[in-house]
Amino acid sequence: MSDTDGVLFDYGRTLVTFDYPTDELLRVLREFRPRIAAALGVPAPEAETILHEVLLPMETYVESKSEDEVDYAGVYRDSWQRAGLRLPDGLLHEILDAEQRCWDRAVRVDRDALSVLSWLRDQGIKRGVCSNAPFPPAMMRRQVTTNGIAELVDAIVFSSEVGRRKPAPEVYQAALDAVGTDPDRTLFVGDRVREDYEGPRALGMRAVVVTAHADEIPPDGVPTIQSLADLRSLL
Repeated sequence: MSDTDGVLFDYGRTLVTFDYPTDELLRVLREFRPRIAAALGVPAPEAETILHEVLLPMETYVESKSEDEVDYAGVYRDSWQRAGLRLPDGLLHEILDAEQRCWDRAVRVDRDALSVLSWLRDQGIKRGVCSNAPFPPAMMRRQVTTNGIAELVDAIVFSSEVGRRKPAPEVYQAALDAVGTDPDRTLFVGDRVREDYEGPRALGMRAVVVTAHADEIPPDGVPTIQSLADLRSLL
């Protein structure tokens, strides 16, 4: 424990997991259809059409490999316009907020996350979230407050606040500055090799990949743990 002052965690598929909330999103879109129709002056498309032509294409920005973060509000507006739906910015913001609240309810906190964060706090180790997330920061911070993670960490840094995405060094540095630890005394924990192992290592951090919710098993040579609970023995 003496060589670790801080632990930085990725968010999605590390501290939390989720399934795409299709039914919830469709319900929200159906509720907004009368207002969409009023704004357009013509009947609104069916909710299923909006989901497939507007919302699902936005997933490419969430999974982007670019190190430059997007202006999510701007690309969200563009996605609606490409579907032939030119809506006022105020209405678009309301729809986006309602959509993100669907995700707030869909996110499931890993079964070991809260107990591990509490244990690290009791050991006097700084805890931080360092995650790629293009969504408006206020909406993301609402989510981590709602699910109980915010109160157990010292700092939260999302790529949307930095303007860069992991593995860009600026994102990790912002998180290190926020928790106040040096790279060589900080461990990074995440689910992806490029963003959560190679990127942190390039800045001098130690890193480990947790495989509980990972999409791919890391190659040989990359340190792994099966669950967040295993972090206790690693430290």
